[in-house]
Amino acid sequence: MFEHRSTQSEIMDELTLGGEDMAQTLRELKFINHWLGGNRVTLRGLDRLLRTAGGNVPAGPLRIADLGCGGGDMLELMAGWARKRRLDAQFTGVDANEYIVSYARENTARFPEIAYRCEDIFSPQFAGQAYDIVTCTLFCHHFRDGELVQLFRQLKAQARVGLVINDLHRHPLAYHSISWLTRWFSKSYLVKNDAKLSVWRAFRRSELAAILAEAGWRNVSIRWAWAFRWQVVAWQ
Repeated sequence: MFEHRSTQSEIMDELTLGGEDMAQTLRELKFINHWLGGNRVTLRGLDRLLRTAGGNVPAGPLRIADLGCGGGDMLELMAGWARKRRLDAQFTGVDANEYIVSYARENTARFPEIAYRCEDIFSPQFAGQAYDIVTCTLFCHHFRDGELVQLFRQLKAQARVGLVINDLHRHPLAYHSISWLTRWFSKSYLVKNDAKLSVWRAFRRSELAAILAEAGWRNVSIRWAWAFRWQVVAWQ
């Protein structure tokens, strides 16, 4: 079952979803990601990227885009990360679901350095945007390998400094653990269905390495982190 990535669609891949069902899902995902410790994988990845990129980091405002931003939880944490380090940074959350973008904008209203774009990442409009760093937290597993090659090749031209990817490790223990936890503690039918499927759609290290190499990224570090996460740092 876990030898290959699943191509089965998650319910959340339907971009017209909204309302209280989606709000409940976003609240639960925030809780899960906080208490399982997965959010710090992205923050530590940003630290690693800035150390590694060195002189390639711009002196002016650091432009950071978060793809598949969801409820804005990661953007809020990244804004706090930047404030703590006294970094001049501007953040852009990108999501193709209008309800989610509206929810995130309200959720992070106290952070003026965060803005949002409701866009398809494969659209010409998004491809025309330029950033210093692009982050993807629990986002890449929603796409097939060929789509990811296309996306990462596009980001090679868009991200001046590099990428930070935080995504799931496809592993039986991760699958059965999240299946049990969400079965007993989740009130969201979306989370109950999609959480375990997300693990089945996730990655082995070699798969991520191959996808990034095919997309033209040569400077790549892939590390395993708790809770069954891959931290990918790629730089120009």
